[in-house]
Amino acid sequence: MDVTDPKDMVRRGYDAVSLRYDQVYDAETKYESLLGDLVRRIPAGGTVLDLGCGSGVPVARTLAAAGYRVTGIDISEVQVLRARERVPQAEFIHGDATAASFDTASFDAVVSLFALIHIPQDEQPLLLRKIAGWLRPGGSFVATTGHGEWTGIEEDWLGGGAPMWWSHADAATNRTWIERAGLTVEREEFVPEGDGGHALFWASRPGRPE
Repeated sequence: MDVTDPKDMVRRGYDAVSLRYDQVYDAETKYESLLGDLVRRIPAGGTVLDLGCGSGVPVARTLAAAGYRVTGIDISEVQVLRARERVPQAEFIHGDATAASFDTASFDAVVSLFALIHIPQDEQPLLLRKIAGWLRPGGSFVATTGHGEWTGIEEDWLGGGAPMWWSHADAATNRTWIERAGLTVEREEFVPEGDGGHALFWASRPGRPE
């Protein structure tokens, strides 16, 4: 397949499988341990950016219920519409995360789970630098990235009738990009999936929390 606009393929793919995705990946229960760890890092009443928020469950819903001010952004209009219905106490933006603009030092945490892997590799380092700038000193960045290098397409993703596109760098490259963005990597884990898996990074912006 000729990929002239991979981001449009990602957008259309998630529009097509929004409901199916939540069913396949158990949206109601996934990330429980991760979110528990994250909540312990964010100050009470803090602000969180959910980059690649999907349908708002469980990340935005869990964090909003914990009293945080949550902003989500996603390239899929269907996902954002569902998120607004499911988590009305959070704010959701329909748009391309690489083109987003937020105030400097405006978030206590940025979460990006299974979203960077859908962004062209040559755009990821700049986005990571922007994320570092959006974080307050001491703020946390939690993200899943590729573990092995791969770029490719699945023609009928999750049986939803639309193709999906991914672009992974390997874990070592992702670590380098995160560190060059000005963040300190505190922990790196392997998240298995099928015959492969992803890398999960916990990082922070240097400095004392304000």
